[in-house]
Amino acid sequence: MKIRSPLPRKRTRLEIIPLIDIMFFLLASFMMVSLQMQKVRALKASLPTATLATSNAKPDVINLTVEKDGQISLEQKPIAIMDLYTTLTNRLAANPGVPVYLHGDRAATHGSIVYALDLVKRAGIQRVAIAVDSDQSPSP
Repeated sequence: MKIRSPLPRKRTRLEIIPLIDIMFFLLASFMMVSLQMQKVRALKASLPTATLATSNAKPDVINLTVEKDGQISLEQKPIAIMDLYTTLTNRLAANPGVPVYLHGDRAATHGSIVYALDLVKRAGIQRVAIAVDSDQSPSP
């Protein structure tokens, strides 16, 4: 025997119409925003062009080479350690972001390379790269 409740049973309903209204509102909002994003507001300007600029000008780069006897060369010219330090600090003062490329001879000792790196660090240069020649195969 079934016993019925004196309270009427309510069926749950999912109201779809307010959800559809919200979705249409969001769709219209996103469409309006995307259309506004495509508008480009800019001023036309006539900028001068450089006439004396050379296309092959490279940025200020310091090339250091450590020879097999420990001699350090700046741009393929041998230089004394104290002169190298003053040159590095002067170039750093003129161009704060100047990079240093360090080349080393195969027969150069590890200590002479580290000494050159330490000298560059003491001069205050932050950008240092060790240049590697890929055309030479390692000797056994």
